Amino acid sequence: MVGDENAVARVREICLSLPEAVEKPFGGHTAPSFRIGDKLFAMTSEDGLSLTFKAGPGVQQALVASDPERFFVPPYVGAKGWVGARLDAAQDWAEIAELLEDSYRMIAPKRLSGLLDRQRAGDAGN
Repeated sequence: MVGDENAVARVREICLSLPEAVEKPFGGHTAPSFRIGDKLFAMTSEDGLSLTFKAGPGVQQALVASDPERFFVPPYVGAKGWVGARLDAAQDWAEIAELLEDSYRMIAPKRLSGLLDRQRAGDAGN
């Protein structure tokens, strides 16, 4: 089964809306991965069924414990606190956008986080 192309498109739209974020495959993979410079903040699986993103201390455990149907500990990077989200499950896209933004902020230079803050403030004023 191949994942929902709409889900991957939504992930792409969210990630590429962040300042200076680019889509660039990871290693020998062809699935969309998103980064700032050379630093990854999100990647989708080759089959399009999942998304993996960075998370702060305790976030992985909280998400997986609260909703194991939607979130999981991914192989390889799970030990470093990354979180997996199932794209073949019903997702709260506002929550996914917030989690992706948090992942982005964990690696973004301060100037980009500041730019994002100003963007968000401008969006709130409209």
